[in-house]
Amino acid sequence: MATYGLSRGFPQGEVFGLASQMQRAGLSVPSNIAEGYGRGGDVEFRRFLRIARGSLFELETQLMVAERLGYGGKEDLKPMIEKVFALLSGMLRKLEAR
Repeated sequence: MATYGLSRGFPQGEVFGLASQMQRAGLSVPSNIAEGYGRGGDVEFRRFLRIARGSLFELETQLMVAERLGYGGKEDLKPMIEKVFALLSGMLRKLEAR
């Protein structure tokens, strides 16, 4: 995952702070999509897609903090975050139209 690669370059003091939070938020996105799909119903799937989207916003915020602290990475992750957000939003629109 891109968040793990980026956070490896963070200072040692961030291993249990920002780096860990970014890794958890990044992993939460696909995990919630999978859990929602596995529940077998559109209502639950939509709920977990919204949770995944929330984790994506969390990751985006953490990325901004990392950038302001001079850790870099915005140019690497920002386009991926935007693409995943668009995909999640499209999936939600499709499910809500049913």
